[in-house]
Amino acid sequence: MGAELEQFPADAGVGRIHDALMRDGAVIVEGLLDAATVANVNAEVEAALDAADPAEPVFDPVLQVFHGPCTKQVASVPAISRTFATDVMCHPVLLALCDRVLLPACAAYQLNLGHLLQRGPGATEQMLHRDEAVWSDCPRPGPELQLASVIAFVDFTRENGATRVVPGSHRWPDRALPVAEQVRRPAPEPDQIAYAEMTAGSAVVYLGGTLHAGGANSTDGERRGAHLSYCLGWLRTEENQYLSVPPALAATLPRRAQELLGYAVHNSIPRGGGYLGMLRLHDPIDLLADGTLK
Repeated sequence: MGAELEQFPADAGVGRIHDALMRDGAVIVEGLLDAATVANVNAEVEAALDAADPAEPVFDPVLQVFHGPCTKQVASVPAISRTFATDVMCHPVLLALCDRVLLPACAAYQLNLGHLLQRGPGATEQMLHRDEAVWSDCPRPGPELQLASVIAFVDFTRENGATRVVPGSHRWPDRALPVAEQVRRPAPEPDQIAYAEMTAGSAVVYLGGTLHAGGANSTDGERRGAHLSYCLGWLRTEENQYLSVPPALAATLPRRAQELLGYAVHNSIPRGGGYLGMLRLHDPIDLLADGTLK
């Protein structure tokens, strides 16, 4: 029998979910999204998924090898699905966890990545990895850099490629090593790996230092899920949100969504620090509100 992830209903209380997350490195939040939200996002991304081509060249071929020829990926989902931008990216449970995990090390956190991944029949297991490796130049040990999630937009089963997670790996000594050296660690044993089997609308939430990967899809159906992650406000994000959600589009979104997309100044002056991201000595989010920033 393999490892297991603790599961909580979405209304279990953020304190309980957070405690388990910090202990195990990952948890499952059941019923994070209601059926209407799942249906709306699925409808709003359908055309983009139909058009997605796994063979389309990307900036580094390593990414194509990592995702494989059977995975369709839709980037910049907040720009495609308003439901995703307002009801998923800004979900109060996810943001409450971000408050606890990320705010101790920043004045505000931001969206790092909001992508949809559809792993089709024949998709093979991804390599187990830590998402925080994208900031490989950050000294370790250090603060938590990221809170991530994979949200199910269809039911996840072990057979259709449920996310594989190694509970406790956020506390393994190799996390403090340079990323190039982490890959030399012994592979986890099968009984150390948990499978995030869950119903549509549920999410596996994990820390940036937790080993995880997409599973193999041995069925004849599609496994559709969103990779939604947040990071410290003073880090550069994996996706350039200002280009993926330009000002004219961002101006139509609620202020909280604009803040998460990085349109607000990261103001650490009240914390005794400095500031990042101002525009002409103004907070860009105010310029967005008054129509100056277009």
